[in-house]
Amino acid sequence: MKRSFLRLTILALCLVPSAALAHTGIGATSGFMHGFMHPLGGLDHLLAMVLVGIFAYQLGGRALWLVPLTFIAVMALGGFLGVADIPVPFVEIGIALSVIVLGAIVAFGIKAPVAVAMAIAGLFAIFHGHAHGTEMPMDASGALYGAGFIMATALLHAIGIGIGMLIGMMSQTFGKTVYRVAGGVASVAGLALLVGYV
Repeated sequence: MKRSFLRLTILALCLVPSAALAHTGIGATSGFMHGFMHPLGGLDHLLAMVLVGIFAYQLGGRALWLVPLTFIAVMALGGFLGVADIPVPFVEIGIALSVIVLGAIVAFGIKAPVAVAMAIAGLFAIFHGHAHGTEMPMDASGALYGAGFIMATALLHAIGIGIGMLIGMMSQTFGKTVYRVAGGVASVAGLALLVGYV
């Protein structure tokens, strides 16, 4: 099962560039593509969403799907708030903190209860979703734009789960060192982002 999941993850990674360039245009099409590309275009979003996948993999069991699903659902709510121009305070700081905290969780291999992990994912998802929503182009369809950033986020979570699996396999040789290095590097990147926002 692990090998088939790994193959599917690699296949998805190979298809991302062609999927991202397949339907460029204006109006509805560009709404979907703008939404899809938004999470992929910023290091802060990329790191946080991949880290959610790694965190979910580390916890295993029901967390493997509940944590990413919570992030996606609450992010959609945050996106609605952004499109509706309902303010959420400290969005950029919240996004940077998500990278720092999730990186530390991965680095230290924190085994949080599933409900706590879902709450952490949901808290940070509000900030990411709000950022996506506020940056929606004026001529884009809100539904298609939202579908785009939700699909990209789900893909990044799946990639994170795949990376978590690879790190897990490497851990048989290197122990927890690879998780610590990956999470630590992500947290340092988050700190750099935070310094840039403050």
